[in-house]
Amino acid sequence: MGSRQVTSWHGRNITVAGLGVSGVSAARALAGLGASVTVVDGGDGEGHRARAAELRNAGIDVRLGDAEHLPEGTDLVVTSPGWKPDSPLFAAAAKAGVEVVGDVEIAWRLRGENAAPWLAVTGTNGKTTTTQMLASILRAAGLRTAAVGNIGTPIVDVVLDEGAYDVLAVELSSYQLHWAPSLRVHSAAVLNLAPDHLDWHGSMEAYAADKGRIYEGNTVACVYNAADAATEALVVEADVEEGCRAIGFTLGAPGPSMLGVVDGILVDRAFVENRQKNAQELAHVEDVNPPAPHNIANALAAAALARAFGVEPRAVRDGLRDFRPDAHRVAHVAEVAGVAYVDDSKATNTHAAEASLAAFEPVVWIAGGLAKGATFDELVRKSAKRLRAVVLIGADRALIAEALARHAPEVPVTDLDRTDTGAMSAAVREAARLAEPGDTVLLAPACASMDMFANYNKRGDAFADAVRELAEETA
Repeated sequence: MGSRQVTSWHGRNITVAGLGVSGVSAARALAGLGASVTVVDGGDGEGHRARAAELRNAGIDVRLGDAEHLPEGTDLVVTSPGWKPDSPLFAAAAKAGVEVVGDVEIAWRLRGENAAPWLAVTGTNGKTTTTQMLASILRAAGLRTAAVGNIGTPIVDVVLDEGAYDVLAVELSSYQLHWAPSLRVHSAAVLNLAPDHLDWHGSMEAYAADKGRIYEGNTVACVYNAADAATEALVVEADVEEGCRAIGFTLGAPGPSMLGVVDGILVDRAFVENRQKNAQELAHVEDVNPPAPHNIANALAAAALARAFGVEPRAVRDGLRDFRPDAHRVAHVAEVAGVAYVDDSKATNTHAAEASLAAFEPVVWIAGGLAKGATFDELVRKSAKRLRAVVLIGADRALIAEALARHAPEVPVTDLDRTDTGAMSAAVREAARLAEPGDTVLLAPACASMDMFANYNKRGDAFADAVRELAEETA
């Protein structure tokens, strides 16, 4: 256990809010350290009861169907990321003077003296891909690592396995950062900022402030996006350790203390001797999979964090070559009759869809779903010149249709007036009719999926299945 203060948890009365993966992990860990743990969750379905039974067998109290009342005697609340700050349980905690923190904060407090440093990533889009790229680079350097946090193994479980890792690649959501007041990492990156989850945070300013928490107390590097001034502003505002550097990344030629691209080569002018004059080649654009502009930006951010940790250039190249993106992230499904079909179902907001559309031209765009309060004028205005045609599906497709009418009136639009799951097959067939050889049919919905599908994975699967059916018929 190293220097971890096990006794500080013994006998404490801790309430864990949420019976999801992170909540179960935190409950088990804290109970194992001697705390008296109660888990509360508003759900009472079959899955909830099964997880509750497992925890009760471990001596943990579970209360289902009640997410509002603070159990008597609670002296700390540990929340799952999705619970809103204005939840009644937290209001009760505030009234009682009880601290509320998240699972990331608990993981940070559980770290031992010889704990692995954290290299952290946040941003509106690209977090998972960048974190996985970073982990691939670190592995290529021979380091023991894992991609954790908002992905993979619960971070509480990872920090309890002390000595198993040299360094951690940590994806952090704005939710997790909101509830992690004492987090102080080795180096961190904010990839981009665009309106998202504003119903949770209350405003864009509050959302950005929570993202900016990732820079607090950084010791080596604060990595920002030179094309997104808001990310640099967060670096300027951050209270960091003396000697910590601001490191930018850009798709253009980098200045000193930046990483960028020159003649198709990813280069480093930050972690080199005499950075005023010198640059270090790291990798070629072709080493990035896929080599779309937004993904090259992800690779530069990952490379910056790895270089901040002392990783050699060759490992950056090898790690990027080894990396394979998760499904439904700008994934090429097939080419049918000279038309490429690309699945970016993960593009669930306008910022992600804009990045996806920027990677292809001309495009037959399949879009729509649940807008989550988003507006589409800026997305359509920026992407209009790339559009061959548009096929709209989903509950809020009219919002996109209105933006297209305002900013791209010459682009043909097919409005599929249906929200059943079979609509995807119809959308693919209509897109195939509209596409010409050399075009890309791109699923980049700019919307959430829950009006028609369980999640974005199911939506992407439906697209891929429809494309394969089309290919078989065309063969």
